[in-house]
Amino acid sequence: MLIMERVKLDQNKVKGRFIYHFFKRTLDIVASACALIILSPLFLVLAILIKHEDGGPAFYSQERIGKDGKPFKMYKFRSMIVNADQMVDQLEDQNEIDGAMFKIRDDPRITKIGHMIRKYSLDELPQLWNVLIGDMSLVGPRPPLPTEVEKYTDYDLQRLSVIPGCTGLWQVTKRNDADFDEMVELDIEYINNSGFFYDLGIIFRTIGVMIHPNGAC
Repeated sequence: MLIMERVKLDQNKVKGRFIYHFFKRTLDIVASACALIILSPLFLVLAILIKHEDGGPAFYSQERIGKDGKPFKMYKFRSMIVNADQMVDQLEDQNEIDGAMFKIRDDPRITKIGHMIRKYSLDELPQLWNVLIGDMSLVGPRPPLPTEVEKYTDYDLQRLSVIPGCTGLWQVTKRNDADFDEMVELDIEYINNSGFFYDLGIIFRTIGVMIHPNGAC
């Protein structure tokens, strides 16, 4: 595991900055609303394919932790078998990431259509609704599970200082190659460097990653 120098969170990047947060929220509303309308035919096709494979629901919701520890329901296209959540304990010994995070590169719970939509991050598209209603932003740290937050140190909790995002710095750099500590460092680096044009840069890089996947599973 790569040992990274711990960076102190710049509180000035968390508090205030009303102009930046105004334009960030405006971008979130306009972009998510337009994307939901434009992508609605794709939503329909994916929902039919997922439903057809095993008869289960097309969408999946899961409790995640947002800014300042506030829980919310995050939405995704279902990419795993219906009882996937009940199998976590059975697969714990296969977890490939150290720290407060669970990830298996070749997760046996993923369905056939799930592999495809995960490769191109299409399973994340319903989170545009979370962005529209304000639970998430287009760019920010990924929202963790409550069970993961229970294991957080005070240092790790710093990543909950801002609204979580659909994409972020570690998704366009290390993605699945990052361990938990590296993810936290990259999230804090993002917060310390956050700005309107910095966010736009990450959004455009995310589109590139979706077209040419760099480690999705």
